[in-house]
Amino acid sequence: MTGHIGILAHSAEGATLSYRTVWREGVRQMGPHNHPQITMTGIAMHHALDMWEQNDLPALRQLFLEDARRLAATGADFFILPDNTAHIALEQPGEDFPIPCLHIAGVVADHAEASGYRRIGVLGTSWTMEGAVYQDALTRRGLERVIPEPADRDYIHNAIFAELCLGEFREPTRQEFVRIIDDLQSKGCDAVALVCTEIPLLITADVSPLPILDSTRLQAAAAVAVVLGAQPMPQWRCGPV
Repeated sequence: MTGHIGILAHSAEGATLSYRTVWREGVRQMGPHNHPQITMTGIAMHHALDMWEQNDLPALRQLFLEDARRLAATGADFFILPDNTAHIALEQPGEDFPIPCLHIAGVVADHAEASGYRRIGVLGTSWTMEGAVYQDALTRRGLERVIPEPADRDYIHNAIFAELCLGEFREPTRQEFVRIIDDLQSKGCDAVALVCTEIPLLITADVSPLPILDSTRLQAAAAVAVVLGAQPMPQWRCGPV
């Protein structure tokens, strides 16, 4: 059994949720006090923010490549990066990563398709909502992506960086997110993908007007499924999908 999962951290709250989900899913499937081996690494997101603002995707890819090399050096068999926006950089052309990555948008899109959803609202950073990662992953499976109105996209993006990534989860912000999800429902969406790793800490199934696709927990659970042989080992070593 292949059993060593690497977690490449980018935003701290989301990476922590991913780590916790991996061991909890391990316990659920493998028994008390048991889970796959986990190694997590990642420099502080502070060092990448200017690169994101400058859209320097090659530099960001190199940053993640260096962390992937650290994970490979520990013996990790594959890695997950529980940050959806980071996959924009991972999909850029460049050197193969030393170990494969379980693509978060692929996991979410597979789950959406298997669940019978057809029109998916997408909430995340502006880069993720407006970018190609989820548009392409959903389109490849015959699904439709819908994103909020521009003002709502700005609100979500700002809340992610000013509050959620800093561990602040405020009731007024939750209410605004619920309003935005309600608007997506009125546009015919049958599910909402929470594709910023911190949004699931704010929006849970009991408050969402739509069924949620929790990218952080879905990816972590899929990583455990790989370890247990229920899913194949990922082959993607980053680059264009």
